Amino acid sequence: MAALVLEKVKELSLRDITVEESLGPHDVRIAIHTVGVCGSDVHYYQHGAIGPFVVNKPMILGHEASGTIIEVGEQVGALRVGDRVCMEPGIPNPNSQATRLGLYNLDPAVVFWATPPVHGILRPTVVHPANFTFKLPDNISFAEGAMVEPLAVGMHAANKARIKPGDVAVVVGAGPIGMVTALSALAGGCSQVILTDVEQPKLDLGATLGAITPVNISEQNLVEVVSGLTDGWGADIVFECSGNARAAAGVFEPLCPAGCVVYVGMPGAPVPYNVVAAQIKEARVEHVFRYAHVYPRALSLMGSGRLNVKPLITDKFTFEESIEAFDFASHMPPASVKAQIELPQ
Repeated sequence: MAALVLEKVKELSLRDITVEESLGPHDVRIAIHTVGVCGSDVHYYQHGAIGPFVVNKPMILGHEASGTIIEVGEQVGALRVGDRVCMEPGIPNPNSQATRLGLYNLDPAVVFWATPPVHGILRPTVVHPANFTFKLPDNISFAEGAMVEPLAVGMHAANKARIKPGDVAVVVGAGPIGMVTALSALAGGCSQVILTDVEQPKLDLGATLGAITPVNISEQNLVEVVSGLTDGWGADIVFECSGNARAAAGVFEPLCPAGCVVYVGMPGAPVPYNVVAAQIKEARVEHVFRYAHVYPRALSLMGSGRLNVKPLITDKFTFEESIEAFDFASHMPPASVKAQIELPQ
């Protein structure tokens, strides 16, 4: 089948590649419609590795996807041929201790699309377990369906924060993950989100998404803004979504006493951790790795209109333009948030 293949660092090709996938009794076969270009895909393209995950042989990219079921296994009950779906890309070992404890995103043996050596889904079809395939509400487009995967990260972060109705949150970083985290925080009960970045066009977009106050930290002092908006108390929650080491080191400054910090972004270098700053506020600190148990809730919020990801889809490419799409995403303009690739139908 034709696919977008990462041959080696900084070398992509659109070519035929053989992927052996038999349909099991609990599986579905899906014709891929839309695939989002994720930062991790771009990182593999530009650097060939993320931590211990190293691209040592040609690998198909892509893991944020939606499509249409074209075949079902004999024991699949809830899904039918023709259903429009999105797919959770990580398949855990059902017998692992992590999975049995409900922590399947932490299963060391998880098979995750476009994570070496596992092929991704920038290709015409894929076979996937029905249990990790979710029907799209009728009012949700394929493009929105392909946004559920990044949205799941924000939803998981909001769950980890244990939001209380009326909380004020800071979201550091207005990239795709920061944006979906801000939306998730509002949907989870936050009364206000303070969104930070250095790129004003992204902040301007964020300000249109709800009760979001944009703060350009190249021009404004975040702590002063938070203090002014909270009568000097501080934010109940700080979500660090930028992956910037300096930003990650300063998360306790705008936090209120007994507040919560959630590390979402992954810094490329070790981050200085100010233990005393955390101690004197008795801060609760959480960390996020992918997500678990959130796809149905994300789809329910989207289908009800409570959570709208459409404004985040800023750029679209055809499958034939896939290499161009990755070059574009490697140098994303300030006004762009999420690029997607549509496959021929």
